[in-house]
Amino acid sequence: MQVDDHFTVCCTTPCAVFFIPDWNALSPRPKKLHVLRWLPRRLMLTERPYGGRGLYLTFDDGPDPEVTPALLDLFAEQRVRATFFLLGKHAERHPQIVQRIVAEGHAIGNHSYSHPRLNQIDLAAQRAEIDRTDRILASFDGTERHWFRPPSGALPFSLLFDFARRRRGIAYWSYDSMDYQRKGAALLCERFRAHPPRPGDIVLMHDDDLATLAALRELLPEWRAAGHAMEALPAEAK
Repeated sequence: MQVDDHFTVCCTTPCAVFFIPDWNALSPRPKKLHVLRWLPRRLMLTERPYGGRGLYLTFDDGPDPEVTPALLDLFAEQRVRATFFLLGKHAERHPQIVQRIVAEGHAIGNHSYSHPRLNQIDLAAQRAEIDRTDRILASFDGTERHWFRPPSGALPFSLLFDFARRRRGIAYWSYDSMDYQRKGAALLCERFRAHPPRPGDIVLMHDDDLATLAALRELLPEWRAAGHAMEALPAEAK
């Protein structure tokens, strides 16, 4: 069932909904976010309130031993703060990169331990993936709970209800760069320029592709010249 320009909903069980990207979509703003914005902000974060000039660059699936350190070098040069939604297994494998992320003033978030398809595992397994990663991340930043970003945007209803019950927060996005299509830096730059991000946008990107790095080398100076400040997401509310 097609629900917007970016995602198809597949219900394999009565309690699960799974969002699959439409690879031919061009708009970075999926219509389903109009629905998600109605959820309480402490449960579902899709954008930051307007009023400033902040852009919130977020990176999934890292840390990557090649791309993430190069991004950190670039961010240091450009005075950028970002948020990295890390996989627990990669954080265990590359602890020195996570240490650097935190030491340089960036935020870290929870992207599960192993990037499973959440609609294909039960709630206990979902919680185990998330809680295990929280414990790993806490060893780096001393924070017990982190914003959670579901792998591939898949959010079973059972997990959403569990997060509401436990007063946990899910960090979605308002702007999808679609860099996971891996079509090169030139196309990424073209998309961003055709659909410029707005103040308050949470931008979805990935730190496992050199094309994303190359695109940001061009785009960050342009965004700063436009008056944007690239900031990290605040900590999850307790």
